[in-house]
Amino acid sequence: MADHTPSAAQRIVIENCAVATVDGQDTEYATGHVVVAGNRIESVGPGPAPQGLEGVVRRVDGTGHLVTPGLVNTHHHFYQWLTRGLAQEANLFEWLVALYPIWSRIDEDMVYTAARGSLGMMVRGGVTTAMDHHYVFPRGAGDLLGAEIRAAQEMGVRFNPTRGSMDRGSSDGGLPPDFAVETTEGALAATEEAVDTYHDASFDSMLRVGVAPCSPFSVSTDLLKEAAVLARRKGVRLHTHGSETAEEEQFCKELFGMGPTDYLESTGWLGDDVWMAHCVHMTDSDIAAFARTGTGVAHCPSSNARLGAGIARVPDMLNSGVPVGLGVDGTASNETGELHTELRNTLLVNRLGPHAHKALSVRKALRLGTYGGAQVLGRQQEIGSLEPGKLADLVLWKLDGMAHSSIEDPVAALVLGAPAPVTLSLVNGRPVVEDNRLTTVDEDDIARTARAEAQRLARIAQDAG
Repeated sequence: MADHTPSAAQRIVIENCAVATVDGQDTEYATGHVVVAGNRIESVGPGPAPQGLEGVVRRVDGTGHLVTPGLVNTHHHFYQWLTRGLAQEANLFEWLVALYPIWSRIDEDMVYTAARGSLGMMVRGGVTTAMDHHYVFPRGAGDLLGAEIRAAQEMGVRFNPTRGSMDRGSSDGGLPPDFAVETTEGALAATEEAVDTYHDASFDSMLRVGVAPCSPFSVSTDLLKEAAVLARRKGVRLHTHGSETAEEEQFCKELFGMGPTDYLESTGWLGDDVWMAHCVHMTDSDIAAFARTGTGVAHCPSSNARLGAGIARVPDMLNSGVPVGLGVDGTASNETGELHTELRNTLLVNRLGPHAHKALSVRKALRLGTYGGAQVLGRQQEIGSLEPGKLADLVLWKLDGMAHSSIEDPVAALVLGAPAPVTLSLVNGRPVVEDNRLTTVDEDDIARTARAEAQRLARIAQDAG
């Protein structure tokens, strides 16, 4: 491993800015500094940075800005970047029925292009750690997971992809076409190969792979059980969808004689190495089971609202000790593609629930989008807060412009205000955004190629249909 001691590292100094550390005490400084040494945070504190620092290659005057940990996205489907704005008035099952025939025609070039669009939108909006749940593998489509990984590496973002799978096609009562699903044995073999090829368990890792059968209604019980065994044998995390809709609850009770949480627990799918997306329809006993086992939740408020799924019981989960992070979800059900939007929406949506105005505060929302996400991904020792020794993933938000300058509380400005421009975003100590533009890729090229590939996918799907 490279030497990351301060004496061997070049330093970046950010000072004169408000600081929200999101540490265990929610420490904040009205005017403070952050010093980055190599790929680590060296110091965080009030006032200017320490004098006499050696190897300073850059000083950033953060006047009018707030620095926070980088945002951590805990649930996404990158390929959906090419199918945004469709099935606008559908619930989840109707939406899936409308879109699976299109998604089943994706190929490697499309997935690479979609990943660039999905990642670019998130990174430009303050995401420093991205996750993706890719589970559609049509026969002959190419190296789809590899395409996503290549896009993430080019952008410089920290990436936690999960190798998804489905083995229940339309002939077995599932929703996707048969040619877009795998055999149980084929899915398990391909998943193990992905872990062996790509997973890096080191502290500094830019790439960690998880195991992620799609959902209780699109995979067999055998696949769920064997995937859990595989993940634990390999020491990687498990991810799936859970309790997203009332229809899913009914499906599980009719097919398995129990609700989604009890069914997933019966297959080995609760534990502190597991997190599930959505978890909208959770009973008290479901929440207690998640708390007891340390199972995490990826809360996706915009997608849940877009599909009319309901309001997840996030305050109850947090009060019970369930780890909760935020997710963009696929951009076919959250067309903004930004995690910053979820900071605001998680606060607003949850205040519509039974806890009303006391449901979440702006600081709890920021915690969900940073430390909470790191906790859900099992990376809270490395990222998610601004503390010495942690990896240098941070964002400097500009709050002195017209949209934010009259909001006195900088955290409230970030969470409740309009999307704040990103003056600087560092991942592993390296700039990925400068002055609200991506530094490592061409945004205009992403837009052009995404449009072309979306049109190509639509043509192919129409010709096949």
